[in-house]
Amino acid sequence: MSKSDIPGTLVRDHWVVHPQGRIFARSWTPEHSAAAAPAAPIVLMHDSLGCVALWRDFPQALAAATGRQVIAYDRLGFGQSDPRRERPSLDFVAEEAREYFPVLRQQLGLARFVLMGHSVGGGMAIECAARHGEGCEALITVAAQVFPEDRTLDGIRTAKAQFAGEGQVDRLARHHGDKARWVLEAWTENWLHPDFARWTLEPVLPQVTCPVLAIHGIHDEYGSTRHPELIGALSTGPARVDIMEETYHVPHRERPGEVLSRVVAFLDAAVPTQAA
Repeated sequence: MSKSDIPGTLVRDHWVVHPQGRIFARSWTPEHSAAAAPAAPIVLMHDSLGCVALWRDFPQALAAATGRQVIAYDRLGFGQSDPRRERPSLDFVAEEAREYFPVLRQQLGLARFVLMGHSVGGGMAIECAARHGEGCEALITVAAQVFPEDRTLDGIRTAKAQFAGEGQVDRLARHHGDKARWVLEAWTENWLHPDFARWTLEPVLPQVTCPVLAIHGIHDEYGSTRHPELIGALSTGPARVDIMEETYHVPHRERPGEVLSRVVAFLDAAVPTQAA
């Protein structure tokens, strides 16, 4: 299905067929780049409670700013994608790169791509960049976590208590429908599970060989600057760490213009403009 309600941008919805269910994706393609050989698209990976809709107008703005197609998708169990019966395993970050992203990549024809992930989506983007390095031109993380820091877990405990209030889960249902409770528990119960304390991306980061931009808010309530610092220090390719002042956990919503300018400058410097 195509939409034409955004001047200068072709918006199209896609359904990716996975053995466990259908995965919903949406693409934003600048019309001026649709005919010529386009640069590699940017694939957005959402946070623990996120979905395509919760990126709001950022994908459109990102497509316009970079001149690249932008693709966002709902992980299975989230947003408009099909529900899952079981809660994700404690290896869910790596599983996204191992079991789901390859199907998305194959069916959407993503020979070359740029990955951009927010929060746990940043961790999943790291795993994807490591496992699919032959196709990954660049990696951008926004407020990503690399290990379960005390600040991260404290923030999740606070959020879990808040969602226990009457009607709070209904806020998630606006975007996830009947899957809202599953979405919440997939986040809180996995991250707070005692065995998840051993999870870390430190062994994975050296396998990331593409250029990396790690964006992080100085006041991020779900992770200190230790996370982007590790991303920058341990990844093998050229890496840039950008700490944003007066910014919390959602930089692309709090300071979208600044995030866009940083992404554009990074891609212009790190990635050839004539992509495959």
